[in-house]
Parts: sequence; structure tokens; C-alpha cells
Amino acid sequence: MIPFKQKTPIQIRFKDIDKLGHVNHANHITYFELARMDYFEAFAGNEIKIDWENEGVILAKVEMEYKQPILLEDKVLAYTWVSRLGSKSFDMACSIVCIQNSIETEVAKGFATLVCFNYKTKESINVPEKWKAKMMVE
Repeated sequence: MIPFKQKTPIQIRFKDIDKLGHVNHANHITYFELARMDYFEAFAGNEIKIDWENEGVILAKVEMEYKQPILLEDKVLAYTWVSRLGSKSFDMACSIVCIQNSIETEVAKGFATLVCFNYKTKESINVPEKWKAKMMVE
């Protein structure tokens, strides 16, 4: 089975640009966050109900590697997928790409560890079985 991979268009906003004329590094993590939420929305679809008020995930770790600057007019996409699946946590990878002349060039890549969590009891929980089947690791 091919792992579920999500493609999210990223809108670069004027406020994302720093004095040097490129996207400030802190925004890349926000783009990754946007892509993760898009992943969960597409991943859940109509068949998996995620009750974000009671159980969901918490972010335990995030890393970003910067390869090339992103400019205001760039066309940008973020690809996200699950790269590791544990019993209570999983890792998500992200590739941020710029598109020029129909060619995608990776400009940054990210990594996040998410822990499944019960917000009421404030305890980690197992990754739901219904998630595991769709999260096939690449």
C-alpha cells in the first residue's frame, strides 16, 4: 500500500518577508503546521472522526532544514507524510518546494514528532488503530 501523502499549497504573505527580501525562517514551521493540519483533514476524510476536543495529538518536537530562500512571488507547496509510526507517537516529514517552469525544487524539509494525547486526562494514548491503516509509513 502506498503511504498517504498530502500536497498543500502555501500562500506567501507580505508579512512573511523579512528585511532581506525572503521568507523569515520562523514562517517555514508555520507552513509545516498548516500542512500537518491539511494532512489530518484530508487523511480523516469522511471515514475517520477525530475528536480534537477530547483526543488528538500534541507536538513534541519540530526540526527544519533550510536549503534555499523563499521569495514573495514564489509558488510554494508543502508535501507531508508519516515517516515513522510508533505505539503512542509518530513522526511526520515535510518537504517544502518552490515551483518554477513546472519544476519543483525542495527549499526546506521538516520533521515533527507528534504524540497521541487525551486532553481530558492529560495522558498519552496509543495511536488509534483506525489511523494506523491509513498512515502507512514510507
